[in-house]
Amino acid sequence: MSINRLSKQQLFAAVTAAAFVPGAASLALIYFLPTPPSKVVMATAFKGASFEYYGRQYREIFARNHVDLELRETSGAVENVRLLQDPNSGVQIAFVTGGVSDGKRAPGLLSLGTVYNQPFWIFYAPTERLEKLSQLKGKRIAIGPVGSATRLSGEKILGKGGVNAETATFLPFAGLNAVKALDENQVDAVWIIGSPDATAVKTLLENPKIQLIGFPMAEAFTRIYPDLVRLLLPRGMVDIDRAIPAEDVPLIGTTTKVLVRSDLHPEIVQLLLRTMVETHSRPETFQRIGEFPNGTDAEYPVAPTAVDFYKSGPSFMQRHLPLWLSVHVQRAIAVVVTAIAIGLPLFHYLPVVYKWGTRRRLLYWYGQLRALEAVFESGFGNEHLAEVQAAVQQIEDAVSQIRYPLTAMDQVYNLRSHVDIVRRRFMACADQAPTVPSDTIVAGKAAVSEDELLN
Repeated sequence: MSINRLSKQQLFAAVTAAAFVPGAASLALIYFLPTPPSKVVMATAFKGASFEYYGRQYREIFARNHVDLELRETSGAVENVRLLQDPNSGVQIAFVTGGVSDGKRAPGLLSLGTVYNQPFWIFYAPTERLEKLSQLKGKRIAIGPVGSATRLSGEKILGKGGVNAETATFLPFAGLNAVKALDENQVDAVWIIGSPDATAVKTLLENPKIQLIGFPMAEAFTRIYPDLVRLLLPRGMVDIDRAIPAEDVPLIGTTTKVLVRSDLHPEIVQLLLRTMVETHSRPETFQRIGEFPNGTDAEYPVAPTAVDFYKSGPSFMQRHLPLWLSVHVQRAIAVVVTAIAIGLPLFHYLPVVYKWGTRRRLLYWYGQLRALEAVFESGFGNEHLAEVQAAVQQIEDAVSQIRYPLTAMDQVYNLRSHVDIVRRRFMACADQAPTVPSDTIVAGKAAVSEDELLN
């Protein structure tokens, strides 16, 4: 079937369908595959914390992909969870430490996996040597602001050694403020959470006037609190030349995870996963190469996208295409697949539908002939012969003006033969026919136009 054989109505319908289907598909794809946002917000922590340290690295990687990652300074993991749960906060991503909350208490949040081990540190200015937690009784301790994960973990761990708000003075200094408070003798000790590379921790580790309290009973703590892990800071790890620390220091810590809202754009999730790999996969003080990030999280459900990512890695497009282009490529692929899915059945049934339409036209004119034959059978007079001939001629003219495919020409010629047969029958019997009302003959005429038929 060629285009020049189509009627105007069919051509208009085909053009309309060709324009409508891709347009509708594009609108559907914009809804189901929306363009990723150019800006997202991530909750970190206070200045000098490891959350803030890694957040700045994340921001640099996002910037390379033309996405603005806004870092929201907070009091720590506890506030981060609260901000993620609040749909009006604008926060979509956050660092959170283990033991703060879980999927039951914070529904709607998904984990992208754990990214690094985060040790607990107790630093002090050595007026005396401190080796046990109980020796911190009566001391002024910077333990972080109320509601922060730093304070929450400090109260839990120090409490096992009998150090609490009644036996010691807890002060809300954290991060670089805690470092400053210890340096200015405003506190006797600092409880802090963070990686050795975090600004506050690194400053304290490299200060020769500051000492570190270890956890010789670290194994016992990990048995009491399953969310904790046992860590070891080897001798000389901070500075081999100065032998800092002077001996192996057993520590305890927890794992840090990246949480997101369940409605975060999939492409941002993929970018975040790649950022996590680039930032955390290298070896560090408390992890081997490739140990992090990983998809294990006992507290929160891991996002299906993250499960696939850790199993198969990033897709081909994610590895080789920029973020903005990958979405358009996915849309294009979806349009092609949709067009094939719709087009193949359409091309199969379109000839059938066209054939049915052609046959319907022929049957219409056969119906007109049958109406004239009914007039013949009821009888007619010579005075109406001209009207009958005009009606037959109208049918013949209408059939000759319709364009039919070659496959239907045999049926067209059959119809024309039948028109001629009806004409000859009327001519042969015209002299014997009785008179009938002229409106009966008019009813048998082919009075329906081609446009009316198509409608």
